[in-house]
Formats: sequence, structure tokens, C-alpha cells
Amino acid sequence: MQATGWDAVYQTRITHGWLPYAVWAMLGVGLVVLAAAQIAAGKRRNVVKQAVAALVCACAGGAITWFISDGIVLFGVELGWEVIGAAASGFFLAGAFIAAAVMTRGWKRVLAIAMVPLTVLGAGLRINAIYGEFQTVGSLVDYSPYPPLESAHVSRATVSVAQWNAQVRSGSVRPETEGKLFNATIPATRSGFRARHAVVWLPPAALAAHPPVLPVLVMLSGQPGSPSRFFGASNAVAVLTRYAREHNGLAPIVVSPDQNTGMMTNSLCADTTKVGKAQTYLTQDVPNWIRATLPVSGDATDWVIGGFSQGATCSTQLAPNFPAVYGNVLAVDGELAPTAGSRQSMISDYFGGDEAAYDRQVPVNAIKAHAPSRQVMVLGAGARDHTSLANVVTIGEAAREAGWTVHMVKATGSGHDWRAVNATFAVALPWLCDRMGLSTTPAAFEDYAHDHAQKVEVLQ
Repeated sequence: MQATGWDAVYQTRITHGWLPYAVWAMLGVGLVVLAAAQIAAGKRRNVVKQAVAALVCACAGGAITWFISDGIVLFGVELGWEVIGAAASGFFLAGAFIAAAVMTRGWKRVLAIAMVPLTVLGAGLRINAIYGEFQTVGSLVDYSPYPPLESAHVSRATVSVAQWNAQVRSGSVRPETEGKLFNATIPATRSGFRARHAVVWLPPAALAAHPPVLPVLVMLSGQPGSPSRFFGASNAVAVLTRYAREHNGLAPIVVSPDQNTGMMTNSLCADTTKVGKAQTYLTQDVPNWIRATLPVSGDATDWVIGGFSQGATCSTQLAPNFPAVYGNVLAVDGELAPTAGSRQSMISDYFGGDEAAYDRQVPVNAIKAHAPSRQVMVLGAGARDHTSLANVVTIGEAAREAGWTVHMVKATGSGHDWRAVNATFAVALPWLCDRMGLSTTPAAFEDYAHDHAQKVEVLQ
């Protein structure tokens, strides 16, 4: 297959569109065909038995999923009733098809057996659609379709935002209509950290021959995740593109570096003996490379670090510990502390038994250790993610007591998923853009939230 053919495969949507709909349709057709064929053959009682088996499997599977999610909170967060319902539906179909495979013969048994792996795929697609984690086939293998940053020929011969606006108004400069995404390699000069490539979004103004000095967002995906996952799953580019169209092409530059070295690895965003110096990479190598490569402000008040889930936890631990680098936090569905196993196992495996080194990474400890602070923090969580909502309040109140400007939001109709991220970003990103000097008419945070009142609720 040619490269363009592979591109088409990699870019196939799996959260919606023809692929998931085709899988779900085949499951429905398979179920109806098996039931109808047996009824036509006078095996109505077998169909009833299969339905009972399916219901038993659905109840058992749903109960097990609930216990894992809400009972022992195995994954550190509650999965939410949508996920529990999707899992129960999967168990229902699996129970029906397995029972049919046992009770039938010939082509009906072959069909029933074939439906079992398709059920697993269908349930997986539905659960993924709820979370919004993997958007395309390519995201499953960390496919990144973007050109190298070197091809952009980014200029650092900058002008001020005021000068840029004057040039656009006079017609001497015409910004691009769209920003662009690029792959980039950020050298681990000081840390030696084995990071994967980063992904960078340049707003229209940054593509000019003499771009303005811009704020920067350093955004981290969750774990499992990757830099390209942040852009694929979030609405950051869409929100910032709308903002840029209303502000002469102005928007922050967004850099999504790798904080984990691998999709299933958790670095704790700390300098550890197990994964390497992730903290040094994110607080020295990444900022140094950004300042040397891109037209960005050197003022910490124009720098945001943020992310989702594990990436959110990283941002709430790094910004307090390094206020001279990151003046702002934008975190959604974060944890109270870096988590990869039990506290004792992390202290032993990651910090060589140094309990104090781990404690310094706990957000509330870092906030207290560096109080008072004039930093800014925006925290969000899905309304159905009760654990993360409690974390938002705990960290937010600690930051507020330490002098931070804090805003907390609850994203309605979502849980521990990218829908919560996108609802929070729709409010927080324009507010941060205005606050960092890209608009002459900033408003109160509550005014931005009011425009999205159906999706977010501001917490006091």
C-alpha cells in the first residue's frame, strides 16, 4: 500500500464515523440473525435460555466493573456509569453469543463464535468513545502525521503584540488563517531523559516573518498517552484557532512534550532512579529549547503548564516547585499525588527509599513549601469523576490559601475523560489568553464560564 493509503487508514476515526457504526451494526445483525434462525428451526426455548445467559452475564459483568471502578477504585479514578453500562452491554452480547455457540451447530455456531471477538471490539470502541482517548486508528500506534518543525522556518526576529496589532490593522501584515502542527525533537541536554518527539502548534501569528512575542502552553497528555494524543483528543487547537481568528492571528504557542518515555510508562514527572530525570527535562531542557527556538515570552507569567489526568498531576506538582518557570497551571482530572503503585513502592522503586524526595512531589506540599505565590491555577474535573472533583477542591483550596489566583470548574455530563478536558479548555484557554496580554479587554473568569454554562459550573 502507498504512503497515502496508510495515511487514510491511520486517520480513520474510531470514536465515531463508519468504523464503530459498522461494528455495532454487525453485532446487532448477528444477534437478530441467530435468534431468527433458531426460532425458525423451532428452537425458541434455546433462544430464551441464551437471553437468560446474556442477562446473567450482563449483571455479573456490570457488578464486577462497578466493584473495580467504585468499590476498590482499582485505577485510581471512578470509571463512571456510562463505562459501566458499556461494559455490561458487552458482557450481555458476549453471553448471548457464547451461549448460542454452545447450543447451535453448523453455520450458526460459526457465526456465534465470530461474533465474540467482534463483541470485544465493539465494547472497546464504545468505551473509548466515552473517554475520547484514542480518536483515530493511528493514535493506537502513536502515529504522528505532522511535518518536522524545521520545515516551518520559525523566525525569532520578533515584534511586540501591540506592534503586531498595529501592523495587521494597517494592512502591512496579513496573518495566516490557520495555525500548524509540527513534530519536534527536544534535546535532553541536561537531563539525559529518553523522551519521545514532541508536538508543537504554531498559531497564525507565529508563522509570520516577524512574529509577535507570544505566551506558551506546555501541555501534557495522560498516561497511557503521548504528545500527539494531546492534540488528537483535546479541543485545544480548535479553541485557540477561534481565538486567533478574533485576535489578528494571536494565540499562545502550544508545546506538548513527552513526560513519560513510553505510552505505558509513568515517570511521576520527577527525577527518579527508575525512569530518569523527567523533572529536569520538563523544567530545564524543554523551557530552554522553547526559548531558544520559538518566539515566546521569557516571563513566567506568560507560561502555562497543564494537562489531563497524569499530565494534570504533573502540572500541579511542577508549577509550585518551579514558579520562576511556570506562572500558570491548567489541570483537568488530576490526582492528589503522583501515583504508580503504592506510596511505599514508589518511594522504594523511584526514589531509592527517600521519602522526603517523594513528598516534595505532592502538589499540596509543593504549594505550601513555596508560599506565598502570585501564580494562577485553573482546575477542572468531570462531574461524574467524584475522586477528581475532591482532588480539585483539595489542591485548589491549598493554592488559594497560599496566595494563588484559583478558579475551579466542574464539567457537566462527563467523568474522567477528554470531554471534561474540552469543556474546561473552552472556558480556561480564552481567559488565559486574555490574561496573558493577547487582548486589551480581558473579563472576569466567571464571564467566560457563563458563555459555556451548559457545560461547566464554576466551583467556589
